[in-house]
Amino acid sequence: MAARGRDVLVVGVALFAMFFGAGNLIFPPYMGLLAGDQWGGALLGFLLTGIGMPLLGIMAAARAGGTVEHLGSRVSPWFGRLLSIVVILAIGPLLAIPRTCAVAFEVGLRPSWPTAPAALFSVVYFGVTFWFALNRSAVVDKIGKFLTPFLLVTLAWIILKGVFSPLGAPAATGLAGPFARGFREGYQTMDALASLVFAQIVIGALVFKGYRTPREQVRLTSVAGLIAAGGLGTVYGGLMFLGATASGQFPGSVERTELLISIAQGLLGSNGKVALGLAVSLACLTTAIGLTATVADYFSRLSGERLGYRLIALVTVVFSAVFATVGVTTIVNLAVPLLVTVYPVAIGLILLALAGRPLAYRPVYVGVVGGALLTSIPEALSASGMAVEALNRVVAAVPLSGAGFPWVVPALLGGALGWGWARWGGSRPLTLAPEEA
Repeated sequence: MAARGRDVLVVGVALFAMFFGAGNLIFPPYMGLLAGDQWGGALLGFLLTGIGMPLLGIMAAARAGGTVEHLGSRVSPWFGRLLSIVVILAIGPLLAIPRTCAVAFEVGLRPSWPTAPAALFSVVYFGVTFWFALNRSAVVDKIGKFLTPFLLVTLAWIILKGVFSPLGAPAATGLAGPFARGFREGYQTMDALASLVFAQIVIGALVFKGYRTPREQVRLTSVAGLIAAGGLGTVYGGLMFLGATASGQFPGSVERTELLISIAQGLLGSNGKVALGLAVSLACLTTAIGLTATVADYFSRLSGERLGYRLIALVTVVFSAVFATVGVTTIVNLAVPLLVTVYPVAIGLILLALAGRPLAYRPVYVGVVGGALLTSIPEALSASGMAVEALNRVVAAVPLSGAGFPWVVPALLGGALGWGWARWGGSRPLTLAPEEA
């Protein structure tokens, strides 16, 4: 029993470290700054997408067989493969992995060394990432045992200082819809997407430790997810409060990385920049390691092992090293269209998987996903600068659109229509994994 508890704790802490990366550091303080005295409502929305959905995603993916493709294939096999590839690339070399390096550079090194070459930092950073990611069976333990404790101690120092000696009182910023804004800002962490594939690493680590039965793996994965969620909630709340206390001192146009640096320096003086740099570097590095291992493992299996794990890991870090040099702001802006398209789909699939047998019909899955895409695609076009005004007017008329959730009602209607079609049209139920039945 003691060994099992220790194993789950190590995996849970490692899972926290993999989730808590670049986006998790720079987005909560910025959201707190925008919300000011309404930071509590913004935090609630942020926690739903930053903690609630990732936790449910881990549970859903573990119950459904451990992969995002298992969930997506309930719409259709080709959709499952496409969604899996899009999610892996999004949380991998296209967005999340390069962002970890860019944030680590802008927050962790440049404040202390303004003339530091970004390209050199990127090479060193991804060299370390590649080294840790080489040994797949031990990657979770390496992250959990050696890197996370120092990260937590450093963050605790900054947050506790900000709580007991705040920079100021949260100001009235007049932000409209703080809950919805926090909910959507949580998209940028990409944790709900990552949870659908991190489940594979967690289950693999549990199998390596000797836990073979699906029931045991699902139960221990859920406990590890709760451990990670507790850590994330504590840190998110602290960071958002720090941002709120700075709301009277910085404009809403401030860069996210600049805000984080200024808060740390205001709280801890010159030591603040050093402490923050260490915390950022470790947070970003742990996420990059976990994501690189996930990307390499996925595409190696997708190719039938014709492409080796080490080769794909090398290609991933090389591509990411080049892309990271464009900077945080560019990467964040590029992420928006993809996230507003994929996130509603991911949330729908997670909730359907957790609902289990009563909704386990293909038409239901098709209806929910199709309904969500009806509004998320026009939003993505607008975010890309290719707005179609006729579509935007239709989306604006959808209930909950003004609150920032235009996809909810179409997804529910699509699911209801799919359920009716399945029940009265004679559709056969989907075959579920043993833990879902």
